[in-house]
Amino acid sequence: MAKKKTIKSKTVRGETVPGSNLKPLIFAALFAALTAAVAPFKIPLGFTPVPITLQTLVVLMSGAMLGPYYGALSMILYVVVGALGLPVFAGGGSGIGAVLGPTGGYLISYFVAAYAIGKILQLRKQPKFLDYVFAMVIGTIIIYVLGAGWGMVVTGLGVAAILAGWVLPFVIGDTIKLLAAAYIAKNVDIKKYMR
Repeated sequence: MAKKKTIKSKTVRGETVPGSNLKPLIFAALFAALTAAVAPFKIPLGFTPVPITLQTLVVLMSGAMLGPYYGALSMILYVVVGALGLPVFAGGGSGIGAVLGPTGGYLISYFVAAYAIGKILQLRKQPKFLDYVFAMVIGTIIIYVLGAGWGMVVTGLGVAAILAGWVLPFVIGDTIKLLAAAYIAKNVDIKKYMR
């Protein structure tokens, strides 16, 4: 009789790391799919190429709910699938041109932000609502810095123009999304299903 091969789990600070369990990989794929599902809902603004979307809501939740490794993995999967040509970016965009275009920094920032949020929350034994809010504020700042920074590089716009058109118009909406994401992440414990 053939011996059944098992994959040994590796745990880092209470979280199973990628490749050691199939359930977290499925959740990472589901969060990538959820990000793609909300991407078509965009509100374009005439003065900036950056639309209002729900993608950042899912980015924030992925880091908080899946942890740093699987949260980042879900966003990497999302960006790779879009870069390969599936229309999963805001408004049905896709391709490497979207990743390297003016708003591509926002896409790249997603997995960095998800990782940072997950890592910050991982350092807390029993995170409270304000811990979630704090971690997501840091994640949102990462999204702004990388997204707007890349926009400056690609478009040649100055700091004032980037802040006025690419950051400030989104602060109120992103604050609402951040609070909603913190509430959901605090109250829905999917990590128990990932074990």
